[in-house]
Amino acid sequence: MQEANIPPKAASAVALSTGLSIAEVTRRRDVTHDLWVVWLRPSLPFTFKPGQYCTIGLNGVERAYSIVSAPHEPELEVFIELVPHGELTPPLYTLQVGDQVTLRPRAKGIFTLDPSYVSHVMVSTVTGIAPFVSMLRDHLYRGQKGHRFYVLQGASYQHEFTYAEELAGMARQHPDFITYVPTVSRPQEAPNASWSGEAGRVNLLVEHYLEQWQLGKQDTLVYACGHPGMIEDVKQRFIPQGWKVKEERFWKA
Repeated sequence: MQEANIPPKAASAVALSTGLSIAEVTRRRDVTHDLWVVWLRPSLPFTFKPGQYCTIGLNGVERAYSIVSAPHEPELEVFIELVPHGELTPPLYTLQVGDQVTLRPRAKGIFTLDPSYVSHVMVSTVTGIAPFVSMLRDHLYRGQKGHRFYVLQGASYQHEFTYAEELAGMARQHPDFITYVPTVSRPQEAPNASWSGEAGRVNLLVEHYLEQWQLGKQDTLVYACGHPGMIEDVKQRFIPQGWKVKEERFWKA
């Protein structure tokens, strides 16, 4: 794994020379050998809508990351997957508390909650859960009513469900409008030996659950975020049937 070429505090100089802001790492949580969560404190006020993304960088290389935190939270929470030969995630992986990254001053993206729909089916794989956590945290914080959320999350292994405890807790506390279904695609492999939940690729389970939940096409929006193959499959399966699908994807590097 390559080391970060930029000294911990040198992001400040880069930001000054490029017109970018900076953000300091305040916390870090390692989930697996290639998945981790960082919390960033922006040097300048940073506003966003749930579901939008921030653009962070090191050594002049920038990438977009969906924001996990809700707008009312004081720090930006980002869920990252390591791409071993990528340009940015290897140096990001070396960062510790106190180190800095550059931050574009504005959030971007239109992958936000559409309030014109009553039912929101949120389909994700691994890090694709990030914008949905932000949306749900914000919805609960604001005490909004009139919407139902159905979260379907897929992963190869159960230890990749980084926000499973939080999402399951939301579903237990609000069973009338939040449902969470995680599924593993490799149920026979050793890391999933203790798994007793749903099994199969998440995109192949959507139709079953749309029927089980008795959702209607007119008041339901299907969101898909994560692996490009999953997103394409969801679109190809459901758009021709008359379902509305909203997508979000980023190229990993």
